[in-house]
Amino acid sequence: MPRDPLFGTTWVHAFEEDGPEGAVYRPEGASVRLSRRPRERLSLSPGGQARLVVGGPDDRLLELAARWREEAGEITITTEAAETPARTLRARLQSSEVLIVKR
Repeated sequence: MPRDPLFGTTWVHAFEEDGPEGAVYRPEGASVRLSRRPRERLSLSPGGQARLVVGGPDDRLLELAARWREEAGEITITTEAAETPARTLRARLQSSEVLIVKR
């Protein structure tokens, strides 16, 4: 049974590759350059749970719990953290090496 690349992967924002289609995320461990700017990370679990890691106000990484659902061929991810404003992302798997995210 082949592994679904969407799940079990931590996706890292490769902001240098962002384009008109959206933000480009690549699997952690792929050739993403080092950066002084914190890189967002996203991971999805098959049961509808998600985890979004973002740069906090002091540039330390902040982990946000989220939920995801499939909607019109896209994955909609919504954060659940009460202490931060809700964020909604729309993602689609372009290949096993590229996840495109729209905000």
